Amino acid sequence: MKKIIATAVLVCAQIAAFSQGSNLKASLEGQTSITSSDHLPFWMRSNQYGSVPLSGPSVSVIGSLYKDYDTTSKRLVDWGAGFQGRANLGKSSKAILVEGYAKARLGIFELKGGRMKEAFGLTDTLLTTGNFAISGNALGIPKVQISIPEFYAVPVFGNFFAFKGMFAQGWLGEKTIQDKRVDHATTYFHQKTVYIRLGKPNWRFKFFGGFTDQVFWGQEAEIFESFILTGWEKYQSVVLGKSWAFSKVGNHAGNIDVRLEYDFDKIRLSAYRQSFYEVGALYHLANIADGINGVSVQNLSSTNDQVFRWRKLVFELLYTKNQAGEAWSKPTPTGDENYLNHYLYKDGWSYYGAGLGTPFVTAAKDARPGQASNSKNYFINNRVSAVHLGMDFSIGRWDILSKISYSKNYGIHRTSSEFIPVKQLSTYLDIKTQLSDKWQIGAVAAFDSGKLLNSSAGATLRLIRSLN
Repeated sequence: MKKIIATAVLVCAQIAAFSQGSNLKASLEGQTSITSSDHLPFWMRSNQYGSVPLSGPSVSVIGSLYKDYDTTSKRLVDWGAGFQGRANLGKSSKAILVEGYAKARLGIFELKGGRMKEAFGLTDTLLTTGNFAISGNALGIPKVQISIPEFYAVPVFGNFFAFKGMFAQGWLGEKTIQDKRVDHATTYFHQKTVYIRLGKPNWRFKFFGGFTDQVFWGQEAEIFESFILTGWEKYQSVVLGKSWAFSKVGNHAGNIDVRLEYDFDKIRLSAYRQSFYEVGALYHLANIADGINGVSVQNLSSTNDQVFRWRKLVFELLYTKNQAGEAWSKPTPTGDENYLNHYLYKDGWSYYGAGLGTPFVTAAKDARPGQASNSKNYFINNRVSAVHLGMDFSIGRWDILSKISYSKNYGIHRTSSEFIPVKQLSTYLDIKTQLSDKWQIGAVAAFDSGKLLNSSAGATLRLIRSLN
């Protein structure tokens, strides 16, 4: 406990000392949370980068310091860095590096390394249920990446075509291996993304499309007695998704996205679709029924003198029930997907105990006791049908963000005879207001009702001080 407090004090002192400068942003935040049943409600813990206390009353201190690129000049070379640390005091005490990175820019290219708060896909960034593969639900995996982080418009055809992308190498540490020659293996993380935009900057209509691909891999020769690929052949298989012994090398997870946008005079209407892939069913269109379908309506009006002002509405349908495993599904060489679980890695597509992908895929530790469980499946519920509504608006001086999600949950295909289908309702309300230029106050409330998760209600009070 004393070490946690000392760390928080030291972080705060450093933030205060270095927070002067036009490109620097620094803040200090205090939170206190309480729950009704010793379980934090779904939307208070989901897509929070694995940093919130999960049970009981708690107090947290969060310090942030960011130095961004200089936007006032057209420098060819620039640098930036970011830090966010959190100290949680409650049933257990813990200091967490939520974010810590350094970055450098050369023209349109960026080199960045460390732990980052990221999500990947073309769903709405603020109000979505969460992207399939990387949703911001867990701590960021430490990595080094080279990227074109912003859309670069090719200077032909009136900037009609633009693209961005990223290639990264990360480190997961030791991962538990099941039913093989070794119990643990040093595991690496590969990631790449490519996104395009079609439409001139001044056009009302634009099309976006792209994909993100992630892989856990490492020490295959130690795990599999018959593994014969050289180091370079193995890495090629990881990056290109090639198969060895009728299976991909590593644990792959990704999503393919399309998005359409149209700007009316006062609103921006967007429609998007995200499809999922792991072992190969999407290649055969066998799991094409699964995905996220969403509509976003954004207010482009700058009017600020109204008592009620809405900024954005998002409606999503999440469906993951098919997985190429239904009796009528198109047969594939790899069988059903069993989303985010894996035959090799015992804790599946997770990092430090939290799922990396959509939070609607439920780990055994998060479900009510008594639901069907299989020791070889970290996630006991990945067949979900959900409707979700999110809204960002203001009333007077108060900014308000709300979410409501209703889901039907069917377990996994391998335990469909044991898992009892259940319904779940989760709601969330976040309000905040500026007390002055330096001070902001806010509160969060949420509750869960249903048979998948433990019924619970919770609230958090927040006080934020800008140090700039």
